[in-house]
Parts: sequence; C-alpha cells; structure tokens
Amino acid sequence: MSRQVTAATLSRPVPESDTELFSAAALLDPYPHYAMLRSLGPAVFLTRYGMYGLFRHDDVRPALVGWERFSSAEGIAMNPVTNELMAGSILGMDPPRQRVVRKVFDDALRPKYVRKVAGDLERLAGDLVDGLVRQREFDGVADFARKLPVDIVLDLIGFPRDGERADLLEWALGAFDFMGPASAHQSSCRPDVEALMQYLATKATPEKLLDGSFGQIVWQAVDRGEITDTEAVMTMSAYACAGVDTTIAGISSTLWLLAQHPGEWAQVRADPETVAGAFLEGLRMEAPVQSFARVTTCDVPLEDLTIPAGSRVVLSYGSAGRDERHYPDPDRFRVRRAPSDTVAFGFGVHHCPGRALATMEAHALFTALARRVDRIELAGAVRRTPNAITRGLSALPIRVT
Repeated sequence: MSRQVTAATLSRPVPESDTELFSAAALLDPYPHYAMLRSLGPAVFLTRYGMYGLFRHDDVRPALVGWERFSSAEGIAMNPVTNELMAGSILGMDPPRQRVVRKVFDDALRPKYVRKVAGDLERLAGDLVDGLVRQREFDGVADFARKLPVDIVLDLIGFPRDGERADLLEWALGAFDFMGPASAHQSSCRPDVEALMQYLATKATPEKLLDGSFGQIVWQAVDRGEITDTEAVMTMSAYACAGVDTTIAGISSTLWLLAQHPGEWAQVRADPETVAGAFLEGLRMEAPVQSFARVTTCDVPLEDLTIPAGSRVVLSYGSAGRDERHYPDPDRFRVRRAPSDTVAFGFGVHHCPGRALATMEAHALFTALARRVDRIELAGAVRRTPNAITRGLSALPIRVT
C-alpha cells in the first residue's frame, strides 16, 4: 500500500498547499485553484489529502507515459476503499498484465465491430440535429450530447435494451465520485457503485449480452483462459463508465463553448474541417476526466524537487489543459488551436481505448450542426453537478437559428 508522507521527508522542500481542491465550490470552478497550484512548482503537496499533485502539462504527460515510476497497480482512486473495490480493473494495472487485458479490450473494439454497432453515424447525427433544429430550443446535454453515446456505446458493450440502461449514467457518475478523497460525500456514493456492480453481475452475463458485442468477446477471452471472470466484469465496468458519461461531457462542454464564442462557431461553419480541432479544444479546456492518481515506485525527481517512493500522486488533466507554460492564452477557446497533445484522453499505456469512437460521435454531431445552424445561443441557466473526478454539465439550454 502507498505510505502517507509529509513534505518534511523530502531531501528538498516541496511546496505545500491546504487548498480544498475537492470541495464542491472548487469542483464547480477549479481553474483558479489549478493556476495557483501550477505557480507553486512542478509538484505540490496537498496537505488536506496527504497526496502530491502534478498540475503542469509537461509534468503530467511524462507521468502518464512513465508507468514504471508512476504506477497504477495500487489503484488510481484517491481513497483505499475504492482502490480495493476496483481490484481487477484494467485501470488499476501495470504492464505486463495490463497489456494482456488491454489486448482483449482492443480486440473487442476493432474497427469492424465499432462500425457494425455505430452504423451510419452521419445519418443518425443528421436525423437527430434535424429534429432539434425544428424545435429551435433544446437541452444540449439530454437532447444533443447523450443520444448517440448511450445508444451506440451500450449496444457496443452488449447490454440488454431495457429500462435499466438509463440508470447506468447516474451509477457511473456516482462511481467516479466514489474515487475521490475519503469524505462523507464520497462514502455516500457507494450505493451507486453497488448498483452498477449488481447490474453487471446480472445483465453482463454471456447469455444476456447482445450477439457479437464487446461483452461477448470479453467473455470468450475468459473461456480461453486469457483473463479472469473478475477482469472481464471490471473491464466492462470501466468502459461503461468511461465510454458514455465522459463522451457526453466532452460533447456538451464543446457545445457550451461554441455557444459562448460565436466567432469561433462562424469559423466552424465556414470550414467544417475545423470540427476535429474544435472538439480537441473543447476537451483541452473542459477535460471530462479532471484527474486520476498514481503511486510512485521510486523517488521521482522533478526539477529541484523530489517526490518520495510510495507517494500517491494526483495527475491533473484539467490543470494540464490550462497550463500557460504549454498553451498560449490557455483560457481562450480557439477552434484552430487543434491541441493534438491534450491529455484529456489520457496518454501512454492507459490512453482511452474509446477515443476513436468518441471522436467519431462528436465529429458527426458537430458536422451535422454546422451544416444546418447559423447561430448557437445559450437559452437559460447552465447547471453543473460537482464530481470529484469528472467535469460536465447537467443542463445546457440551447437556442439555434
């Protein structure tokens, strides 16, 4: 297990901060906190949580690549209870075992399977946007961002097409919240985790999954002895959470940014080739996953500081995307920036396996929108629900012309 350390054990002092980074107020507006933490140094000891944090892009990205020093094997959550419950998840593994399970993951997400379930994305997106344009006003989360990810990703996994599918979204958000630092709120999310695991135990069985689905391919790997039953269930859980809610958050956040920047939307309309860059820019500014944790396997030097071996370290994707040392004018939304080096999808051995599908869905939706809509405006108050790990919108009233 990772050991709790203090800055006094270091050979050189690491800056300390007692900021309540995971309070509800900070989660709703984390960016001033991130800027302050970036200014303190390449690493910061978060005294309230007994963890270190990396907040600069050029420190976060190498840590994601360097699994030998920043290990996932003791869990990527920020409390021991969640890390124990996540044992067997691909997110909480290092190579070589991680590569074995990841191969099953990648085999199940080969393009032919993705194309089969995605069908004609352009047509689906076009039909969806046509209906919204006729309405003129709609919710950018429930009506625009949610439809394709829910239908496509959950079909891809192979979950039965029943009423419980909709509950998966809330359970997944609760499961993410359960990964935050230990607190009364974090503990209160346990029922969501238990409901998700019960659903997987009863609905993600080989005989109930849709034919030819991701889930059935995963169970076939169990039959061949490549992975265990636990690894199969936890793999489907990881994709159910990371493949749906985060995609919805990325698409709706990008729509929110476009609604606030009509000049940038005009550029997208004039040149649909900018859709890809606009989505990457939306992810950079509003990373759907704000942070995960790692544990150091050795003393890790960063400039003139050292993080001791055995330390749990928060890797802040949300802060890395706003790092002024790496991105000029980082708080400005610019669709032509096209930040291909964003860490919003992770990086290294744990890069998001659903990146291609999420990108396809987003590109289809925003291309359809660009062909039909002159102007996007906010039509009411935007709502967020704070979450220790993810960042997204719960309501986004939109008016289109």
